[in-house]
This record gives sequence, C-alpha cells and structure tokens, in this order.
Amino acid sequence: MINKNDLIGQLKEKGLKITPQRLAVIDALVENRHKHPGATLIYQETRKKLKRISLSTVYATLKEFSEQGLIKALEFDRMENRYDGNLSEHINLICKRCGAISDFDLPSSIEPKDIMRKSGFVVTDTRMEYYGYCRDCLKKP
Repeated sequence: MINKNDLIGQLKEKGLKITPQRLAVIDALVENRHKHPGATLIYQETRKKLKRISLSTVYATLKEFSEQGLIKALEFDRMENRYDGNLSEHINLICKRCGAISDFDLPSSIEPKDIMRKSGFVVTDTRMEYYGYCRDCLKKP
C-alpha cells in the first residue's frame, strides 16, 4: 500500500528532488489512496496546501511517478484516468455507475516469471479489472 515515507525514499533513491509540489502530490495520493484518485481530485487536494500549483504540474508529476514505477496509471476510455498506489497484484473492482474503484487482493499470485518461462512472453506490466456495481449503487433504485 502507498505510504508517504516510502514514496519519498523512492524519490531519493532515484535521485529525484523532493520539491513542495511533489510532496503535495504525494500527500494527496496517500490521503486519497482508497479512491484511486484522478488528476482533478489530486489537483484540488494539492491546491489546499500549495495555492500556486498548476494542473499541468500535477499531470507532469503523476506521469513521472508512474514512469518511475512509484504508482500505476489506470487509463480509461470513458472516465478520467486514475492513479493506484497499490503496486501488489490485485484486481480493480470498477463500478459502472459511480466510477468508484476498489482493490480486491488475489487469493494466489500469478508469477510473471512463470508466464515468461512457459510462453516466452515478457510481462512488463499488469492490470486486472472487473466491472460491475458497488454495494452503494446496488442499494440505489
């Protein structure tokens, strides 16, 4: 699970500066980790701490964090892209009505090394999603 100190440590390990903008984005990611926040929410949250941060800075920071393997970018066709700090293998449960995303841990891990050994296919990234309706939406008429 995403943790502020771990993210800061990973930035340092990669030789990236710890800027006020990056810290604000990290705080927003950590505080909203269960929501799988999009850039809009992250921007709104960072503005509470840094009034002068721009949306483009938030996007650039999220892109950099994703490229560095600190978070996963979840790209969608019909809703805003979201960001996931849970890098362990899990299924994203995505509500088709409200857009909420929650994690469901896999009962057993699928090892990319086993896939490569058996098929010759090199796995560089994984993403598992199930679409349906969350409990709250099922209660609504």
